[in-house]
Amino acid sequence: MSEYEAEASYSIGEGPATRVSLSLPEGTAEAIRLRVGKREFSAFITAAVERELRGQILDEYLADYERRKGPVSAKAQERARQVFDEVFAEDEQWPAAS
Repeated sequence: MSEYEAEASYSIGEGPATRVSLSLPEGTAEAIRLRVGKREFSAFITAAVERELRGQILDEYLADYERRKGPVSAKAQERARQVFDEVFAEDEQWPAAS
């Protein structure tokens, strides 16, 4: 467990906003500004990071399942992704990463 994990008291998407330094290629930053404007820049980055985290958490779950139970078909993986997205979109809650 990392030092950050030991100190974290909020789940993904929870807690007060905190400033972080982020470096992006200028072309990427400009594309984001053009798409969402300056005022929504942080919200866009937050949503993108949370989608990535959700995907990684699901990938970890599927890898663990495969270790325990054997291969998961592509069709079953896609269905798991759909269910995962539906459940956590409705409840607005995040599973804890293992």
